[in-house]
Amino acid sequence: MEWLKANKSVKPAAIVTTFKGDPKTSRAFTWHSTNAHSDSIVQIIEGAAPSDWEEALVMTFKGTTSSIDIGEDTLRGVHKAEATGLKPGTTYTYRVGSGEKEAWSDAAQFRTEAEASDAFTFINVTDSQGVTEQDFELWGNMLDQAFNVFPASAFIVHNGDLTEEPTDEHAWTELFAKAGKWVTQFPFMPVTGNHDEVDGDAKRFVSHFNLPASGAKGSNAGTTYSFDYGSVHFVILNSESNIKEQTSWLKKDLESTDKPWKIVALHQGPYGGNTNKKVKDWTALFDEFEVDLVLQGHNHEYSRSYPLRDGQITGDGDQAVQNREGTVYVVTNTAGQKFNEKKEDKFYHKVHFQNEKQMFAGITVNGDTLTYQAYDVEGTKLDEFVLHHGDGDAKMK
Repeated sequence: MEWLKANKSVKPAAIVTTFKGDPKTSRAFTWHSTNAHSDSIVQIIEGAAPSDWEEALVMTFKGTTSSIDIGEDTLRGVHKAEATGLKPGTTYTYRVGSGEKEAWSDAAQFRTEAEASDAFTFINVTDSQGVTEQDFELWGNMLDQAFNVFPASAFIVHNGDLTEEPTDEHAWTELFAKAGKWVTQFPFMPVTGNHDEVDGDAKRFVSHFNLPASGAKGSNAGTTYSFDYGSVHFVILNSESNIKEQTSWLKKDLESTDKPWKIVALHQGPYGGNTNKKVKDWTALFDEFEVDLVLQGHNHEYSRSYPLRDGQITGDGDQAVQNREGTVYVVTNTAGQKFNEKKEDKFYHKVHFQNEKQMFAGITVNGDTLTYQAYDVEGTKLDEFVLHHGDGDAKMK
């Protein structure tokens, strides 16, 4: 903890942007600082950064400040703010800080969701789960490659286990530092894993994100939520606690959406390298509401199911999944340094391997078609499948 005590910089650290309200008109921000009592301010300007922020006509938003004990009598400021009233499909430049001249972050840019965004791509990763700076260099290199392959991506979904030990603030700092050029620009939407919430405690995890307040009653705030982007309804579940209450919430959430595509992300999923029976009630709801895709983590290997409905295979896994005939479940190996030995193949595995390389997926939704493409850190495509809502003869590539 000595390095934290020695760090007297007043500049913001661990800056990350997320969706909280409507992605077309708002954007949320979180950062930490060494001052647990300073203000939380975001300044935003349309277009490029001004030559002089003090003279420019900026929009200023004030957020909330709280503190978190990171050990050895050390408090860090936790700063959260949200910019609202923005224009759809518009590029903005922002900075965060306390308002004091020496306490502003470097400027970064983001772009709001376009008014019509039926076609978009997002990046999916899981289990960055590092300890050392070198561990998170692997994570950073993987994200660099992900944006190299999918440069038009709109945001990132992480399926949980961001760090190895949630109380290790050094690890959190490195997680965001190595991915800083991406997570300050593109919303970083996290799932809670078993290394993020331990014995019901997720304080460190939620201190780093400003997320929708739409989650299940009784869950740690920020560990369950949903949001819409384009034609997709995204649901983020917490497989670590409060399963029964989440089941009730999940049913109501899926009933209420009118989006044609439904994607769920969770950590310990029902059909990964092995089965997870504690979330079987969720699987029944995925079937009932015809969820298209379930993004999973935890197993540290690559796993892709056949399309499934009611525990049965409904397609050959080669042809495109047509008209919601089954849900596909995937684990995109790992974005970090830890690889598990490949588990035994199960009846539901269409693709299942361990290549001991960091992996990521780019998921593109374009009208009636969803295309999932998985790559390793070297840029080699290792898997692809297609889901199709309309009639026709869409094929696997």
